[in-house]
Amino acid sequence: MVERLTIDHVGQRGDGVTFAGGEALFVPYTLAGETIDAERVGEHPERRHLLRVETASAERIDPFCTYFGRCGGCAIQHWQPDPYQAWKRQIVIDTLAHAKIECPVDPIIDAHGAGRRRITVHARRGSDGALRVGFAAAASHAIIAIDDCPILDPGLAGALDAARALADLLKPTNKPLDIQITAASNGLDVDVRGTGPLPTPMIATLSRLAEQHKLARLTRHGELVIMRTPPVIELGTAQVVLPPGSFLQATTAGEEALAALVVKACKGSKYIADLFCGVGPFALRLAAKSRIAAFDSDAGAILSLQQAVKETSGLKPIKAEARDLFRRPLVPQELRDYDAVVFDPPRQGAQAQVEKLAASKIAVVVAVSCNVQTFARDARALIDGGYKIESVTPVDQFRHTPHVELVARFKR
Repeated sequence: MVERLTIDHVGQRGDGVTFAGGEALFVPYTLAGETIDAERVGEHPERRHLLRVETASAERIDPFCTYFGRCGGCAIQHWQPDPYQAWKRQIVIDTLAHAKIECPVDPIIDAHGAGRRRITVHARRGSDGALRVGFAAAASHAIIAIDDCPILDPGLAGALDAARALADLLKPTNKPLDIQITAASNGLDVDVRGTGPLPTPMIATLSRLAEQHKLARLTRHGELVIMRTPPVIELGTAQVVLPPGSFLQATTAGEEALAALVVKACKGSKYIADLFCGVGPFALRLAAKSRIAAFDSDAGAILSLQQAVKETSGLKPIKAEARDLFRRPLVPQELRDYDAVVFDPPRQGAQAQVEKLAASKIAVVVAVSCNVQTFARDARALIDGGYKIESVTPVDQFRHTPHVELVARFKR
């Protein structure tokens, strides 16, 4: 049944929100004030599928990608930049207000830069026998075949061609093949998941494919298959060899923006603990002026950081240690020697570690977060422990999506 609806506002997930019979309904790809026709979506009573926009918002623009609305990668390409950025900043303001946290929120930093430098491409053979290689559809496991993606960093040029070649060779069946591709400084770093053990004769074919598509390295579930050259990225003045399938900020500009905010927030600190440090995007920059102790549960990331430290001159000492901070957080006695602590946890936040930080006497705590909700929870624990939140700066490196990151400074 077709419904005529008027959109009230854009919700935190990027969908237009309307109210009917006292219930909130969510309609993707719509904007506040628009009159639209929509229909119910399958088994989700609160979801609606946009059929047409009858009265468009003055803020609506044409999407720049032909796959928009089918591919699930971008939720918002139809909104003018200024109101879009204001909405994204407001997500941070509203989430903090809901947690009863009062603090100034700085203007949002656009950190899309040259575009995404890492992607995961999915490959699956459909019921019709056709092999589809691309990204997942919006709110679905279906694969939308993609020939080109306009939000990718130039370093990923050829990545989709390489993914198609790999999928054609590895021939996924009912189980999807996931191909993670990262743009290193010297080629594409590719990790394939979802395939069984590779027969020996296939390695020679894969080697030719790696040469043809300029793959620096090919791994399967993190295990080395082919290495033409160790994949390297630049972090500050250091050259870091990436561990297979390792975490990396989505854009170069995003990493640089977050790191600049962290360095500014730690100014004057002589000894800094970098928690959930990864391969060292903060540690290697902070070490220009401060001693660093870096911790992460990813042993491969720690090894890469340790090697980069050995090969980089002009840095203050960096001690890097593999440690699961969810199960073994640093306790107040271990934290007492640091002037400042930086923590950048995964989306679930750092509840166990934050409880120890709140009980410590650390003068400055700098939080980096990719999830405003878990940040608000962690921030509340620090505030209840006696810290004052001094600043929050939103960073948008996931442009065209509802995801927003931030850097916050706490002082005791």
